[in-house]
Amino acid sequence: MQQTASRLRVVSTIADARAARSALAAPLGFVPTMGALHAGHEALARRARGQCASVIASIFVNPLQFGPGEDLERYPRAFDADLSLLERCGVDLVFAPSIEDMFGGGLELSVDPGGVARHLEGERRPGHFRGVATVVLKLFNILAPDLAYFGRKDAQQLAVVRRLVRDFDLPVTIVPCSTVREADGLALSSRNAHLDAAQRAAAPNLHRALAFIANQCGGRAGESGGRAGSSVDAILRAARAMLAPLRPDYLAVVDPATFEPLTSLPESGALLAVGAAYAGATRLIDNVDVRGQNP
Repeated sequence: MQQTASRLRVVSTIADARAARSALAAPLGFVPTMGALHAGHEALARRARGQCASVIASIFVNPLQFGPGEDLERYPRAFDADLSLLERCGVDLVFAPSIEDMFGGGLELSVDPGGVARHLEGERRPGHFRGVATVVLKLFNILAPDLAYFGRKDAQQLAVVRRLVRDFDLPVTIVPCSTVREADGLALSSRNAHLDAAQRAAAPNLHRALAFIANQCGGRAGESGGRAGSSVDAILRAARAMLAPLRPDYLAVVDPATFEPLTSLPESGALLAVGAAYAGATRLIDNVDVRGQNP
């Protein structure tokens, strides 16, 4: 299937995507999405448009990254609005496959995301990052981008994708892009559409708690041993209390490359405060730099 909306071309099959990609000028930028696009996705597409001769976006709600009881069917879908946004951003090609298009021949193999996926999101959502890494690898193989744009809000996903590229020697440069936020600090997410008024009012408490952790830990670099561990634990406990009325899932300080939760702070290297909490049935995730991250 193939259709045209002004200069924006939309394809759904792998064969059509490869054929259309081959006609695009290099360097080619790629923005992978699950649709229900918002200003955060727009920022990714516009950055790609500013840095690349051609831009492809994908729209695919990946069933492999949803676990039992998660919100695959509830995940918002707004295909026509998504195409309008991508067209405004100057995207050249949209790859919008169905599940049959992507997995019609069956899928016996998958990518083990390794240690970077062991903790936090990986622990709470078994199989999630296996599904992410497997589909990202398929998309990279189908579209062969030169650069791929990922938001920093999904920081552990970003770490998994970077490791995927490194370990499999994939010829693509990963471009991390800053989280886009509402005026009160809430990170933009397609799932925010599920928040009622009271939940929306409480949702920024996750960002406030993470900003508190970053502020408190930022002055403690270089501490070591039990004293530093006690200090970090105390900061996390204080931050957890700031989440109410959200239901806490986790708060942690991590190395953004490994996502190993830290109990003491090294003297150098990047650090990230990460967290997840529930507003009603909607799960929010976010992160704030402690030190060393780029815009």
